[in-house]
Amino acid sequence: MLDVLIIGAGPVGLACALETQRKGLKAAIVEKGALVNSLVGYPTNMEFFSTPELLEIGGYPFPTAHYKPLREDALDYYQRVARDEKLTIRLHEKVLSMSGEQGDFLVETSQGKIRTRNVIVATGFYDLPNPLNVPGEDLPHVSHYYKEPYQHVLQHVVVIGAKNSSAKAALQMTRAGARVTLIVRGPEVSNSVKYWIRPDLVNRIAEGRITAHFNTTITAITPEAVEVLTPEGPLRIATDFVYALTGYHPDEALLGRLGVEPDPADEARAPLFDPATHETTQPGVFVAGTVCGGRATSRWFIENGRHHAQLIAAHIAGQLAPQLA
Repeated sequence: MLDVLIIGAGPVGLACALETQRKGLKAAIVEKGALVNSLVGYPTNMEFFSTPELLEIGGYPFPTAHYKPLREDALDYYQRVARDEKLTIRLHEKVLSMSGEQGDFLVETSQGKIRTRNVIVATGFYDLPNPLNVPGEDLPHVSHYYKEPYQHVLQHVVVIGAKNSSAKAALQMTRAGARVTLIVRGPEVSNSVKYWIRPDLVNRIAEGRITAHFNTTITAITPEAVEVLTPEGPLRIATDFVYALTGYHPDEALLGRLGVEPDPADEARAPLFDPATHETTQPGVFVAGTVCGGRATSRWFIENGRHHAQLIAAHIAGQLAPQLA
């Protein structure tokens, strides 16, 4: 039996395994995708907004030639930490359900069953995009994930949204030769866009290189066009590809199956947990990282979420101390 099973092999999940293992606990990670699966899905050569030291876990230095590391730097760094710490990681194995109670949980996965005394949920949110809820959203030329611009050279591309992901995608594709139209629900490019990105996007819109429609909503997507409602009335925008970069949310269904309750007083449906230990209302089940913010996905990042691992590891080790003696 494990002392701790961590669900999610992202940076925070790795930190949880590392810290609990260093406390002498028997720990393992189960992950439905690849190691640091969200980072695998990030855009090619994506630049983090943080400096390397803010992404470090377990005291391992994050070597990079860049002031702000790239996605590829992080992929290399986290796999090396996992390997050097000899973490037990079960990849491409999906958690389905859980039964039992603290001290003897039985977690059922797509590949079998795992017994554990405690569970840490570090599943993040990147796997579930926020839907547009319009006809045509499931067409093959519509994506909620942007990788790189080169396939869209000389194409008409519609980008939906006006935060960091949308802004960077629109700028990259424009510079690669795509004809980009930006659809924004609000009156302007979001003020939350990073200070060195927002002026670039605003200026490209002002000079006409990027077409932008503000206070505009999507009504339908067809194989050839995006239909929108602008302040001036309905508009049909011909397009070859659509990026609906409208954000993401945690897997609330999985959290429910694990007995994690949402805070009824929080509009973001963040899990109820003790901030001192990160234990939820289900004894023996803990939450760590961005999943702690519920649908408010900007509350927690790698930079502050990685510290959850130390709080949780110290608490579980203290509870299990008599058994480990």
